[in-house]
Amino acid sequence: MFNLTVPALKHIPELDPKFMPASLWNQAFRAKCSDENSREIRIAILRPDGTGTIHTERILTDDESATLNFRLIERVVKFLLWSCGGTRIVLEDAPSLAQALSDQYCKGGKRDFDVDYSNRFFGDTLTFSSESTETFPIPRVTEKSESQIGLKGNRIGFDLGGSDRKCAAVIDGEVVFSEEVTWDPYFESDPAYHREGIIDSIRLAAAHLPKVDAIGGSAAGVYVDSKVRAASLFRGVPDELFSEHVENIFFEIAEEWNVPIRVVNDGDVTALAGAISLNDGCVLGLAMGTSAAAGYADTNSRITPWISELAFVPIDLSENAAQDEWSGDIGCAVNYFSQQAVSRLIEPSGLKIDPALGKPEKLILVQEAMEAGDDKAAAIYRTIGTYLGYAIPQFARFYDIKHMLLLGRVLTGKGGELIISKAEEVLRDEFPELGKKISLSTPDEKMKRHGQAIAAASLPEI
Repeated sequence: MFNLTVPALKHIPELDPKFMPASLWNQAFRAKCSDENSREIRIAILRPDGTGTIHTERILTDDESATLNFRLIERVVKFLLWSCGGTRIVLEDAPSLAQALSDQYCKGGKRDFDVDYSNRFFGDTLTFSSESTETFPIPRVTEKSESQIGLKGNRIGFDLGGSDRKCAAVIDGEVVFSEEVTWDPYFESDPAYHREGIIDSIRLAAAHLPKVDAIGGSAAGVYVDSKVRAASLFRGVPDELFSEHVENIFFEIAEEWNVPIRVVNDGDVTALAGAISLNDGCVLGLAMGTSAAAGYADTNSRITPWISELAFVPIDLSENAAQDEWSGDIGCAVNYFSQQAVSRLIEPSGLKIDPALGKPEKLILVQEAMEAGDDKAAAIYRTIGTYLGYAIPQFARFYDIKHMLLLGRVLTGKGGELIISKAEEVLRDEFPELGKKISLSTPDEKMKRHGQAIAAASLPEI
């Protein structure tokens, strides 16, 4: 592929033999580079406020390698957009690459989806440019992250899911009350439904505190400074109502209590809860559910301002990779670590499950077959575990990882155990150094019950 010879996989996903892990492709590309035929290139991704990050790669310098270079850099840029997030991409002394990227990442272009969401997240147009080494921009580093030490005081933590909303009252880090309430926010067009539901949960928790000092929350989606930028919870709200009634909904709700409020992505709160539980940092959480949700807690056990929407990052570079039905891109994590992955692998597994069923129903039937000892179901989980084993090194090129916290409905039962064991096997055989460094685990019962609430409650500074 693209004049690049990639070594044969030691573990071929049995239901997806054409899988080409980005980790091995990148490894083969780097092996092709030498001091004589390649150079280092920095890629800066910046947000409108000047914060961001710099990622470094090597590219080939001969004219015949332009296509190969673009393949590498385009997939790296795609990963940066959905991990770090930003609107200004600057390449070091690479004007032709910058122009080629600009031709794809534009309105009406091949990556129109990514352009649209980058604008939604940060309210600015995505641009690409090239700068010399002398004028290359250095992003401003932000320390705007939330530490696990904010446990003192009377706090409320909440988590907003697609089928239920949870709340907890926390006093000095101890949960004194928790409650789960069923709701159905996805297709509600009136934002008053969401507002009233959130307020109801906060009031339930507040009734069990002598006073309220702070409120912290988590929900699926992208939140920048606690403002709602894009979230499935509010996807039923028309665009014309979103900016006025949804974007600042959490600040308006907090006015009743006149206390600080902080709301972040639920994946980040899960990673923070994992860091608290493990008493260690560098935790990447990955939830395999309806989608592939992720979050990260850094070396200091703090969550970062990165968006970490890893559902859309590329992990399969095969030309025959699975296509995401939403973004239109191929090889993205959502099709490998979610109910979509399970559903996609049913047909090649040979399991007889009605294709007209919804993905959650299909997952239940696959889980039942797995519990009954059906090896066709086991093949699905082994395949997903193989995907994961090869994807972790790709994640590790952008995140410093010591712990992978794995959760979500796809990880439930014996199938989840098989996913983890297969991923560990791939790491040991293909990436032994990472296999020694990174541990894979699932949440314990205490964390499942209260970890998310404690972590969410710890977010605001008092």
